[in-house]
Amino acid sequence: MDNTVHDRHEAAAKTVQNESTYSNWIDGQPSSASSEESISTLDPAISEPITAVPRSKQTDIELAVTAANEAAAGWSSHTPIERASIIREWISTLEEHREALGLIESLDTGKPKQFALDEVDTAIEYLHYYAGVAQGIQGEHLSQGPDTHAYVRKEPYGIAGLILPWNYPIDLFAWKAGAALAAGNTVVAKPSEEAPLSITRVAQLSQGILPDGVLNIVNGYGTEAGAALTSHEAIDKLSFTGSVNVGKTVMHAAAESVTPVTLELGGKSPFIVFEDADIRQAAKTAASGLFYNTGQSCDACSRILVQNSIHDAFIDEFISETENSWIPGDPLAPDTTMGPLAFSDQLNKVEEYIDIGQSEGANLLKGGGRPANEDLDDGLFIEPTIFSSVDNSSRIAQEEIFGPVQSIITFESYDEAIELANDVRYGLASGVATEDISTAHKAAADIDAGSVWINEYHGGGPGVPFGGFKESGFGRECAAETVEEYTHSKSVTIALD
Repeated sequence: MDNTVHDRHEAAAKTVQNESTYSNWIDGQPSSASSEESISTLDPAISEPITAVPRSKQTDIELAVTAANEAAAGWSSHTPIERASIIREWISTLEEHREALGLIESLDTGKPKQFALDEVDTAIEYLHYYAGVAQGIQGEHLSQGPDTHAYVRKEPYGIAGLILPWNYPIDLFAWKAGAALAAGNTVVAKPSEEAPLSITRVAQLSQGILPDGVLNIVNGYGTEAGAALTSHEAIDKLSFTGSVNVGKTVMHAAAESVTPVTLELGGKSPFIVFEDADIRQAAKTAASGLFYNTGQSCDACSRILVQNSIHDAFIDEFISETENSWIPGDPLAPDTTMGPLAFSDQLNKVEEYIDIGQSEGANLLKGGGRPANEDLDDGLFIEPTIFSSVDNSSRIAQEEIFGPVQSIITFESYDEAIELANDVRYGLASGVATEDISTAHKAAADIDAGSVWINEYHGGGPGVPFGGFKESGFGRECAAETVEEYTHSKSVTIALD
């Protein structure tokens, strides 16, 4: 019987290894990297290898782009209904492999398996959504008088290059690839080297369903395979999710060939708790808004702005909710809500910011260290950490930590709350807790963020646009306009006289 965390994870790794060989996927078949080098992907719960993926470089990107280019005309010539039918057949195969995909995602990222399975379900939901929305893409007739017939065609760009993150691999793959494919583009995607397995497996499960070359996956480092993809002149559309600094690099590369790009970058999102809010529910919402996925979410509410009059009561509820609901544990255990950080550099970064917070004079209320659980000693676990008396100008309030570190900041008035909420370089997401509908609508208008969630956090879903203001990027995902971002307009005028 497998009794220890190590035993369970070693057995699970063997299951993942037996599921597939995680090679590149190019032109409808497995493809080894030209360099014959590989990258080990680690299970962060025990800090041991799961398996390896190819270390691809320029030559491998060339192979994938060539395959995508050769498949582009055929794929775009299908009607949206035909493409939707093919995508839904692929979705059926993914549904059959739901459990395996959830296990792969859990081991590769460290997220609790129950959350990984939810992510698989959400990814499937987005693929269904885009397949349906794409059927509604249509041009329009333009009235130009009796002697001219003018109309607008909506056409796919051609080849979409997708650079994917490690925190929600399969979900964000569906956000991007689902829209690109449904709109009639072929795809070359590079997963993060930190969590490449689920995306690679999803592509393999398209074999015999998607036409060869329509979907291509090239694994490797961002500085090698990623740079080769973003600078490739044959790529017609780029989409990137990741850090601001890398996003700027992608944007510079795209500028060389004037390639349109969608960027979904970092965040330092506020959650404003007004004095009329349901304090217990606000504490519960704020805790899940940060500690879900161990704080490794670009839209995590990593700054809680609390009105002074309820500060102490809110702190008590927030600590209680954290202690009762967000406890680090084995991701494969059914009741675990917090797994490890995804890789060692991320753990080091979070620990460094905890030290910075203390040196800046913030009050460390809870956490700050490794869990007192010897079963987790080999993993990359960190306690949920709460700072109060945080200055909004401090580093822990201004810089994206990407871990379970909460900064609690106080305010007196509505105007001060909005000023503090907007006083960061990011503008991705935000939350507001209030029982006053007028305050809710006013705050929604005044906060500089792409998403404003009232009395909830991580709201949205298929059909609700998601994207940022300011340095959080531009372009929108998850909605009908996402499919349109993978098409461009062609105007046609015909003289009738």
